[in-house]
Amino acid sequence: MKGKAALGSTSSASDNRAAGGRVVALGILAIVTILAVAAIFLFINLPDANAFNARVEQLFVESDLTSGAEIKLLEILAQSGTAFSETLKSYRVVIFVLMLFATALLVASLVFVVTIIVLNRRMGEIERQGIQVASLLISRDENTVYLNNMEFKLTEAAIETLSVLAEARMDDDVLSGAEIEGVISGRNAADCDEAAGATRIKRLRDALGNQMVAELLVKTIARRGYMLSIDKDVIRMV
Repeated sequence: MKGKAALGSTSSASDNRAAGGRVVALGILAIVTILAVAAIFLFINLPDANAFNARVEQLFVESDLTSGAEIKLLEILAQSGTAFSETLKSYRVVIFVLMLFATALLVASLVFVVTIIVLNRRMGEIERQGIQVASLLISRDENTVYLNNMEFKLTEAAIETLSVLAEARMDDDVLSGAEIEGVISGRNAADCDEAAGATRIKRLRDALGNQMVAELLVKTIARRGYMLSIDKDVIRMV
């Protein structure tokens, strides 16, 4: 059953990654297509850079110019046409660069949005299933716990609390705050205060530091007590 569950989880994760990849690819393709069509439409509808010069040339050919003032006027118009042509060419370059920037920004935004969605889904899966722990090694001599590849240096009291929870988890037991305090102090659980055990749990979570790890590793069961939400087969104590 564990093998089937792990296989299903792996398959689901692979499907999610594949779906995310397809969304990103389709989104990038859509963005590039839309902007390419917009750019083509824009460049087609821009006036011809030589249109002004062509009209001046037509005016020069069709007009019977004799005076020096008229010829001077046409020269000024020709110079204006040349300046207009150069300005329009620079506008085309600017528009092209802006379109490239717009494409890059939209693609980056799409990737970021998809990444955030995938991470939120992953966080939701972790919240539903609990933290995935491959190994939990508790070293009482070093006051250290090794959780997967993470090393946590704990106080002696926190190590004692975690050790009690680990032993209870290997026996499939759920311990109340009073029972935790009783095991650690060596007294009868009936003589111990529930709040004292709850305080030890809080200090253990604080010592672990990472709030997500602490909350998901040490699970609170309403009206029953506390337990480690991990597979008992991965626990080792030295």
